[in-house]
Amino acid sequence: MAFNLLFSSILFLAIVKNSIAGGIAIYWGQNGNEATLNDTCNSGRYAYVNLAFLNKFGNGQTPEINLAGHCNPAVNGCTIVSPEIKHCQKLGVKVMLSIGGGVGNYSLASKKDAKDVARYLWNNFLGGRSSFRPLGNAILDGIDFDIELGSPLHYEDLAKYLKIYSKRGRKMYLTAAPQCPFPDRLLGTALNSKLFDNVWIQFYNNPPCQFTPNNTDNLKNSWVRWTTSVKAKRIFLGLPAAPQAAGSGFIPTDVLTEEILPAIKKSRKYGGVMLWSKFWDEQSGYSAAIVKSV
Repeated sequence: MAFNLLFSSILFLAIVKNSIAGGIAIYWGQNGNEATLNDTCNSGRYAYVNLAFLNKFGNGQTPEINLAGHCNPAVNGCTIVSPEIKHCQKLGVKVMLSIGGGVGNYSLASKKDAKDVARYLWNNFLGGRSSFRPLGNAILDGIDFDIELGSPLHYEDLAKYLKIYSKRGRKMYLTAAPQCPFPDRLLGTALNSKLFDNVWIQFYNNPPCQFTPNNTDNLKNSWVRWTTSVKAKRIFLGLPAAPQAAGSGFIPTDVLTEEILPAIKKSRKYGGVMLWSKFWDEQSGYSAAIVKSV
């Protein structure tokens, strides 16, 4: 009996510990000088890798993926990434396709347009079939919405149609990267759908709700607003991985680990930290400095 009680106590403590442990999500793909996808996942520091970006879609356009200097999709050159995606997944890393980004040509004209884009994503990157899969036959773990341009219309529809496909097999994740002003101008309606698993909020380039020197209150208050309002399963703190990675909002690692993380980890929805981007993380060593505290 005493042994069972001790075992139960240890198990309970492990569950509590794991409940507040988080992971790091990273954006990869927008600088050809960053590490390969294999090396990124081999580091053991990342739980999610967002392949950035599918930055052309909707309005009847043929969608296009842009992985900067890593490969050329126009000549079917990005299929070389397929074995690396599979390698990451074998290591337990979830690999997502991020749609949108800060530069591109995308929007959704109607529900039908959203349905067509969902079908394209399913057949070309997820569990469906297509004669031309830009990243080869690897099946990605889901779709990340990084919508920073255009209209807010029909992203909720896109999420709903993607979730229908998710029921056909293995779990498909939906994630999103809204700006920290609440509600997000472009994704606010979609995020109310309760369809998103993880939301990594961009707490940068937005002074009213980000960290500024000697002021953590704006960020903490915004975090509380998001975590008490959005129905996603997990909320992540999105940050620039180096001062040069964003116009503003960089948080020194000691401030993050000593002042901010202890406060935001009190939320049951805390999921971890998102970093932009892999290239800048390599320059600063940010993830290596914070991973044990996340």
